[in-house]
Amino acid sequence: MTIQTPIIGIDVAKENLSLYRLDTQQSATLANDRRTIVTWLKTLPADCAVAIEATSTYHVLLADLAYQCGHRIYVIDGYRLSNYRKGIGGRAKTDQSDARLLARYLAHEQNQLHPWNPACKAYRRLQLLLRRRATLVRSATALRLSFAQDRQMARELKPVLERIKRLERRLNEQVHKALQDAGLAEQAKRCQAIEGIGPLTAAALNLAFLRGSFRNSDAFIAFLGLDVRVKESGRYSGRRKLSKQGDSEIRRLLHNAAMAASRTAAWQQRYQQYLQRGLKRTEALVILARKLARIAFALMKTQQPYRPAVDTVG
Repeated sequence: MTIQTPIIGIDVAKENLSLYRLDTQQSATLANDRRTIVTWLKTLPADCAVAIEATSTYHVLLADLAYQCGHRIYVIDGYRLSNYRKGIGGRAKTDQSDARLLARYLAHEQNQLHPWNPACKAYRRLQLLLRRRATLVRSATALRLSFAQDRQMARELKPVLERIKRLERRLNEQVHKALQDAGLAEQAKRCQAIEGIGPLTAAALNLAFLRGSFRNSDAFIAFLGLDVRVKESGRYSGRRKLSKQGDSEIRRLLHNAAMAASRTAAWQQRYQQYLQRGLKRTEALVILARKLARIAFALMKTQQPYRPAVDTVG
């Protein structure tokens, strides 16, 4: 295979970057800090194609700096890369083998991938705040459950939980301010008019809407990871599952919104119909969450207010 554009695979860790350049077949390891990355980028030819595995937030600095240098960046989902390794019969998993795998994946699949673009400032701010709040809520829940069986320790834990609650309220205020600063406060209010959707879910939906230019609601649902994977072969029909791509916190908030909507007059009958069809409670809530997301997408796309219908179409 003739390689015209230099292709580089980079496995990212908190402290180190493992690199593999396909055309020269060279491997290297660099420190994951700004000065080292900038120095290395200066040694590259123009217009390289760089595949980076998404790793928490550790890949963001590298992706930003490489993008500023004019290189094409492809951020590869770890789940997809893992399946690719299995598909080609890969056995070893080390940082260097992952870097080579990323370069190979990009060389073969580049035409099917979309180059990465940096998120706007408002998106990053909202994403950071929502993730911090999610971490806070998970920690508070874990503490509450852990100390529930010990009354004395639970009493001593109470002031800690109260402080966490105050911090949660403070984060909620910052989310609202971030929406105002980004000019999204009115759009968030439109989403909040939908039954079951509260301020945080509205903020999360606006966060997702900020990240891309979606052709239709199907593309928006796929971005949220609420699209369904079909597994069929001959007479075999496997169980359908959500792709769960994208931000898990947005899906969690939408699930909570669906639970709230299922108790409202607008959606309760529809929810009960799903259960009567034999769907499990979680399956019915997923369908409801998907419908709420589609309606929110339509409101954000058209900039129109929410007008509840007798028979709400998802």
